[in-house]
Amino acid sequence: MNDVLTAETKNIRPTKKQKELLAFIEVFIAEHGFSPSYREVMRGLNYGSVATVALHINSLITRGHLRKRDQSARSLEVVEPTESTKVTTNQVAAGEEKWLVEKIEHAFVQAEQSNGAEALDDLYVLVGALRVLGLDGAATSFMPRLAALKPE
Repeated sequence: MNDVLTAETKNIRPTKKQKELLAFIEVFIAEHGFSPSYREVMRGLNYGSVATVALHINSLITRGHLRKRDQSARSLEVVEPTESTKVTTNQVAAGEEKWLVEKIEHAFVQAEQSNGAEALDDLYVLVGALRVLGLDGAATSFMPRLAALKPE
């Protein structure tokens, strides 16, 4: 019986409130790299309670517009993301910052192991990119290593 109910409710267009909730979740994920908590949704959309958020989210899951990856927190995914949430900013989310710094760290390690004078220009570009992205602290932390790689 649940299968019949689920099949009947799948792909029903979301209500205006549910569209608003889907858009909020989609933008939040695009900006932060993870889904919002129910409390963050409540505050972000000015709902009166977490129960209201849960009701809308459960309805969207039943209708096939949202899914949970598992039963853990922050595991919501929008089933069919819109095109409007493509990244159009140079803001770097916390998870992306860590990934980017790790990649640059790897480039430095390779250059240091192979007497990286030839990779020096590339490393300067990478450090400059960190500054452009607003990650000045990370860029500054690489400067002594750049200086050590300069040929005398």
